[in-house]
Amino acid sequence: MLSTQNYLLTNAHIATLEPGSEPYGSIKDGAIAIVDGQIDWVGPAADLPAIYADWPNQIIDGRLVTPGLIDCHTHIVFGGNRALEFEMRLNGASYEEVARAGGGIVSTVTATRVAALDALVKDALTRLDALISEGVTSVEIKSGYGLDRETELTMLRAARALATKRALTIKTSFLGAHAVPAEFKDGADAYIDEVCIPTLTAAHAEGLVDAVDGFCEGIAFAPDQIERVFVAARELGIPVKLHAEQLSNLGGTQLAARYGALSVDHVEYATDEDAAAMAESGSVAVILPGAFYTLHETQAPPIDSFRKHGVPMAVATDCNPGSSPLASILLSMNMACTLFRMTPEEALAGATRNAARALGLSDRGEIRQGLRADFAIWNVNAPGELSYRIGLNLLHSRVFGGSK
Repeated sequence: MLSTQNYLLTNAHIATLEPGSEPYGSIKDGAIAIVDGQIDWVGPAADLPAIYADWPNQIIDGRLVTPGLIDCHTHIVFGGNRALEFEMRLNGASYEEVARAGGGIVSTVTATRVAALDALVKDALTRLDALISEGVTSVEIKSGYGLDRETELTMLRAARALATKRALTIKTSFLGAHAVPAEFKDGADAYIDEVCIPTLTAAHAEGLVDAVDGFCEGIAFAPDQIERVFVAARELGIPVKLHAEQLSNLGGTQLAARYGALSVDHVEYATDEDAAAMAESGSVAVILPGAFYTLHETQAPPIDSFRKHGVPMAVATDCNPGSSPLASILLSMNMACTLFRMTPEEALAGATRNAARALGLSDRGEIRQGLRADFAIWNVNAPGELSYRIGLNLLHSRVFGGSK
């Protein structure tokens, strides 16, 4: 007898996102066989093997099926908000000026430190539900608004708790090297050695860390300081990623590439040489148009260099309370196209196949045999519509691990 978890999706326009001759890896009038939450077969309906002929069948009525979307860079666990700073920037203050005046990341630290675990989870669920409503099935969540041992651990516990409340995968990144807290003003080295690295060790011991991140910028940490965190991560066997070259070029991309980083994120000021280093290391360039848009930046990431060197490009929301208060992966895809001239196919690959790679997830991001049955089913005629629309969510349904 067939398991009730074994069924077919048929009469589907499938965007497999497998690289190949067809744009989007497209299969018109396709079928997908799902067994125990995994893809057992995918292809044209006319080629469906006879073994599946009597299986329960959900007819999709020609709708588009894509891999479940993946938001591979978020900061959705935090306390408070920074709407006032939004107004400050519109009145002429720069990102650096806001930060040096005690605002920016440090202001969110103050609000997060006094927030209870349950409150952090409750507030984050609002943002998480917005992503889920757009077909997201996997999300990365960073710490970095605690900057002390207990709050950093609480943030990571909140991220883990979110995965028990919604049907999706959550990957955590320890971002203790996000900013220098007020109590360590002019003491960034001491903060790294006395707080950040010991907290990373404690978080790893508690099973709270999937990757280690840092912010390599003049208003945050220098490459040599980030490298000390990367050395600790390597000793613990944890992969690394890095916010780099967002506001300037300090060499963070080269550092991340030397450590085989899963991804280098923002990268507006990355050079052609940086792109070549990322190609050699296999690091993903995570494109974050939300921060570029919000901060009125003018330096676009070197998309042509990434293309030339074959660097995979992911697209994410960077959802955070200050520089990217954006909780729409679909709008992120649109902005990647309109602001950075990525193609709609690159944008969709960036929110599926390459986003999975940026998180070290080899079991999703495409629709092919052996991968998880994570899908988004859309009321659209062609995959390019997902990047074309602005403010219109045409999700029909979402499948996570074979379950609707």
